[in-house]
Amino acid sequence: MDLYSAAKRMNRPFRFSNPASYREISLASRGLIGDGISCALVRPDGVIDWLCFPRFDSPSVFAAILDDERGGFTGITPAVWPFESLQRYDPDTNVLETLFRVERQGVVRIIDYMPWTNDPRASIHEVHRRIECVEGSLELDVVFAPRFRYGESETRLDREEHGLVARGSLGERMVAVLEGEARWESEGTAGMRARIRLGRGERRWMILAWDSEHPEPVAAYRPYELLRATRQAWRDWSRQLQYEGPWRHHVLRSALALKLLMYAPTGAVVAAATTSLPEWIGGPRNWDYRYSWVRDAAMAVRATNLIGYPDESREFFHFVRDTLKHGDPLQVMYTLDGGPVPEERILQHLSGFQGSSPVRIGNDARDQLQFDTAGALLDAAYLYERFGGRLPLRTWALLKRVIETTARRWREPDHGIWEPRREKRHNVHSKLMCWLALHRGQHLSRLFAEPDLQAFCAREAELIRQDILHHGVDPSGRHFVGFYGGNEPDASLLLLPIAGCFRACEPLVQGTIDWLRSELGAGRFLRRYRMDDGVAGPEGGFLLCGFWLVEALALSNRLEEAEKVFMYHAEAANHLGLLAEEVHPLTREQLGNFPQAFSHLGLINAAARIDLALRMRDEGELAPPHLLETEPPAIPGSSCHDSWPGL
Repeated sequence: MDLYSAAKRMNRPFRFSNPASYREISLASRGLIGDGISCALVRPDGVIDWLCFPRFDSPSVFAAILDDERGGFTGITPAVWPFESLQRYDPDTNVLETLFRVERQGVVRIIDYMPWTNDPRASIHEVHRRIECVEGSLELDVVFAPRFRYGESETRLDREEHGLVARGSLGERMVAVLEGEARWESEGTAGMRARIRLGRGERRWMILAWDSEHPEPVAAYRPYELLRATRQAWRDWSRQLQYEGPWRHHVLRSALALKLLMYAPTGAVVAAATTSLPEWIGGPRNWDYRYSWVRDAAMAVRATNLIGYPDESREFFHFVRDTLKHGDPLQVMYTLDGGPVPEERILQHLSGFQGSSPVRIGNDARDQLQFDTAGALLDAAYLYERFGGRLPLRTWALLKRVIETTARRWREPDHGIWEPRREKRHNVHSKLMCWLALHRGQHLSRLFAEPDLQAFCAREAELIRQDILHHGVDPSGRHFVGFYGGNEPDASLLLLPIAGCFRACEPLVQGTIDWLRSELGAGRFLRRYRMDDGVAGPEGGFLLCGFWLVEALALSNRLEEAEKVFMYHAEAANHLGLLAEEVHPLTREQLGNFPQAFSHLGLINAAARIDLALRMRDEGELAPPHLLETEPPAIPGSSCHDSWPGL
């Protein structure tokens, strides 16, 4: 992290003045730990208020983030107030440290991690918490109050020789073991509390283990050994990073966050770790993002290859490839093992984050028609080949089905990338991604010695490009529009130059960039669109759209603007460098599900684009900073032909 950013974050301790102070912190004021199969959110007061076991999309064990009375939690918190808290990640790892300071009493450090070795077969579904007093002495309250299945079913807690065991009505089990002497007492209707005191130099462990019949002594869980192994594994992984630009810390933290959002057994990437965190406090825009969208996985193939993680890119691509075997080649999303996403259901008994209801599980956008999926699939295949992979013939046969479907259906309307709950439209972004599917198909056809298909893809791609020019421009001819026949802005239009369909120097593209900033600007951020999407309530600035703006500006030789926009968005991250889906344009409070893969993928791509632009400028190379795409042809009759703005 640059010194300025680090200094700002070090001067921002959390202050808890009473037991209810946690309600004042934002939804993104949390750290994330995980093991490649599930993950947990840890508040700066030492409470874990979100955890699903055994998978990201399993029912929750702790969901107090969605309802602090019914959701369930576990915590290690100072027993006296006020206290200050600081959080950080152990450098180059996903091992989280939380430091409590109570004036004139003591300082305690909590180290939280889930044992991880980058081998999904070695996952043990445990959370390890090390408690260490580093100064003075301090009393701590330790609480274990799980609520299985989102708190819908009964959870029974029993004391046993070495700790506690929680049992659910459908056979769920979790044990909690606290090292040393502990007197557990009932806490509410389904929880236990113990109070402990630590003096300087004393350490204790708390272990949470899923699906264990009985608690065992702490030593049996080998926490010291697993902590060392987990730190080492994360540091070994981080050393693979191939990005030495000015925002290395931001890029590495984004890569580490994405790794935590990757379901290791299949290579799927969850869109976010949570469900139903609101896009606006008190609003109804609350969705379940614990599934894998094809476009997210395809974006991950690009981003991880750009920064030196070919193994992750391969796994992401294999998941995308395997989804082609499951029915409709244009399916929007899948469960983590490639199955159908469950129907959307509202959990009426949960109040939602700060009263933001409804709380949803499942996602009905699964049934939408989104043609941009085709472009994502073919782009992922192209990038897989570009970075050294070799597509087998049977995979090519599946991809040809996508090409054929795209060529047959691109003239139809669809729901589009933003999943509005209303009628279909001829979305320009969807047409763009159909163009990309055929553009990539042209390249892949050549690799598989199919000249007729290659020529067909080239012709059909140009037809789409001309169709966008004919129907996707406003009547004044100054900019593109979000959908045919309308004049409403859509931030996904920023992808027109990024995908390589039109040159950034085109007056149409420059007019679109400036129009979008004027129409969708929200303070220093950018909203997705301005239209009736069939869902009530406002939303914040969409972080991914801001990173798209960075790339579009860099391609336009507007590098100073690009750097400023990048810093606004990168610095919107929380105290640990994690990004949610959106940001409040005035308060900069993060909103939406957290952490969000889209946001971190956007940051990586934008950082790579600016870094390339800076290097090209320093080396005197005057050309657009294309990462992977080629320079598209100029629009006939435009003033943009063979030069770049500023030459």
